[in-house]
Amino acid sequence: MSHTTPPIALTIASSDSGGGAGIQADLKTFHARGVHGLSAIAAVTSQNTRGVTAVHPVPLRHIRSQIAAVFDDFPIAAVKTGMLGGAAIVRLVAREMAARKPAWLVVDPVMIATSGARLLDEGAIAVLVDELIPLADVLTPNLPEAEALLGYPIRSAKDCTRAGNELRELGARAVLLKGGHGSGREVVDRLFDARGVLELRHPRLKLQAHGTGCTLASAIAAELARGQTPRGAVRRAVAYVQRALAHGYQPGGAPLRVLSH
Repeated sequence: MSHTTPPIALTIASSDSGGGAGIQADLKTFHARGVHGLSAIAAVTSQNTRGVTAVHPVPLRHIRSQIAAVFDDFPIAAVKTGMLGGAAIVRLVAREMAARKPAWLVVDPVMIATSGARLLDEGAIAVLVDELIPLADVLTPNLPEAEALLGYPIRSAKDCTRAGNELRELGARAVLLKGGHGSGREVVDRLFDARGVLELRHPRLKLQAHGTGCTLASAIAAELARGQTPRGAVRRAVAYVQRALAHGYQPGGAPLRVLSH
């Protein structure tokens, strides 16, 4: 019996020992969306549902060797980056992506954990802006991350429009400005691209969740790997996260829900 090989996607991110976010969430998402998942681990975190207690960066040479190993053997259709941690790692990943030119690159600018722990060094933000974001086909910041990238508060719909356009001016082909940290009964995710603005609205769930950003960016990468356009990929990914969140569960001692993949 012959089996069709699924599309292949790579996540370059960090490990979550609690299993709800990071590499673990990325690979679960790839599998759920019908994509074979590869990984290059940038850092190992010690975390659970209560928070992050330690971050251990992987040596640069080993990150580079992981990326080389998978690109040398697999026809990678899409790449997603997540938590990278420090300026040197961001620079390394940017240079590798510039050299290898994957067909699709989704950049999730992970900066702060749900618990409030900082996951990206202050000095790495400039490298992210100057070197990695200009390579992105889709950039997926939440509101606090967009504020950190742009340096001003984002409170209103007008602020969101300004932020989305300015983030595109950094070089990303499309920007998905996520509305989960906003207020109101609806969450409004806004996709800014060459065609204008696409708003995706859905009810705000009254719960605290973990791993939604990782999952959304990975789902976008998976859909791009499967042949979707960026707009189609974003629509499908947002719907997937909503379903996974609605069926989520609380595996640990804190009232923190992880997604059901």
